[in-house]
Amino acid sequence: MKRRFAAINGDGRISVEEENIPALKTNEVLIKVHTSLISPGTEMGSVKRFRENPVSDFKPMSFGYACSGEIIEINGNPKGLKTGMRVAAMGAGYAIHSDYVCVPVNMLVPIPDNVTFAQASYACLGATALHCVRRTLPQIGEYGIVLGLGIVGNLAAQLCQLSGARILGWETISSRKDIAGKCGINNVLNPKEQDSIAESKAFSSPYGVDFAVFAFGGNATGAFDSVLKCMKVSSDTHQMGRIVLVGACQIALGGGAASGNVDVRAASRTGPGYHDPAYEYGADYPNAIVDFTTQRNLREIINLISENRLIVDPVTTHTLPLEKAQEAADLLIANPDKALGIVFEMKH
Repeated sequence: MKRRFAAINGDGRISVEEENIPALKTNEVLIKVHTSLISPGTEMGSVKRFRENPVSDFKPMSFGYACSGEIIEINGNPKGLKTGMRVAAMGAGYAIHSDYVCVPVNMLVPIPDNVTFAQASYACLGATALHCVRRTLPQIGEYGIVLGLGIVGNLAAQLCQLSGARILGWETISSRKDIAGKCGINNVLNPKEQDSIAESKAFSSPYGVDFAVFAFGGNATGAFDSVLKCMKVSSDTHQMGRIVLVGACQIALGGGAASGNVDVRAASRTGPGYHDPAYEYGADYPNAIVDFTTQRNLREIINLISENRLIVDPVTTHTLPLEKAQEAADLLIANPDKALGIVFEMKH
């Protein structure tokens, strides 16, 4: 039996290839995919690098790590899964942009009837945002800034608001500001057009900003310096609070008094378990030690979508067939003002 999949070529082109569906490993399930979601940051970053520095004799490489569909076969311990079950799945090398995927049992979760396949394809990036928010520790009544309202930034801002914090977004792309508003993120400024420091101080007055989430790529030192000037200040003149890096950005961090008493943290991927083969293929961590695993984060995102508390529909700007994968990549790279969430809809 064959499957089609989107692949990155050595010159950055996206092609649709065909191969035999791999044999299921122990504790894997075969999923008939209905939708998959492109990650505009990580996945398109790879495409950009190949376009800027082509590699000859490069075998087309599958990509993607977020999809949804229905289980059609299970090999090994099902861990409560059943054939015919609707599921959200994730994982690089597993939940690729393809019409059929083989996924380890702990890298997927069931989805209820009131969650569409397109909505469920946000589970992976939603879990990334949720793990970031857990690292951020927002409290009821705190003030926070989310820099970059792409998919992860948007979802992180929503989750911080669900935690009771008041959020101000920094975003330079006007269409993303509009999308954020449709998702209930109503306080957004454009740092290129507004005085972000003054506006942020006014937003958090009289206390100052408690935390900031950096959800964009590239050099972020200038943004970091600006955020420091917005943080709450102790009586001894030191800035205080938390800054969490979830995007692929780099900062220059000054030691000692230069950065006050601000905690700088990184948030990596979707939570404990991802990239641990033993966990992915069915082993569990003790709940008393690791309470929010990757699978639990996936499950919580699906629950919040089902309860209409996490809004993802406005984030989807395009729904395309897999055959238009090249068009999708071009849109995300060349026209970020016109595209954000691109969902592939599979034909069977």
